[in-house]
Amino acid sequence: MFAVIRTGGKQYRVSPDTVLKVEKLDAEAGATVTFTDVLAVGGESGTTIGAPLVAGATVTATVIAQDRLDTVIIFKKRRRQNSRRKNGHRQPVTVLRIAAINAA
Repeated sequence: MFAVIRTGGKQYRVSPDTVLKVEKLDAEAGATVTFTDVLAVGGESGTTIGAPLVAGATVTATVIAQDRLDTVIIFKKRRRQNSRRKNGHRQPVTVLRIAAINAA
């Protein structure tokens, strides 16, 4: 069984026991998160595609950790001006494990 969920402005294809990193959510490690923005649900009985959401479908996940991605280097240089600038950015993410998919 699989589902397509929407969170943080992105869409993810998930199945039970999948571990994924999503944009930071306000939840502590060990907490349970429920996603109601389910765009599609599929399994042995076929695929249901929402318009835009599947009515009554939910996906529950457990928060494993709050983490940060690797550093992305931002380097700007203006030639012949002795002008350069270097910054780094680490995006905060939430690591989730999908527990169950409820296709109502």
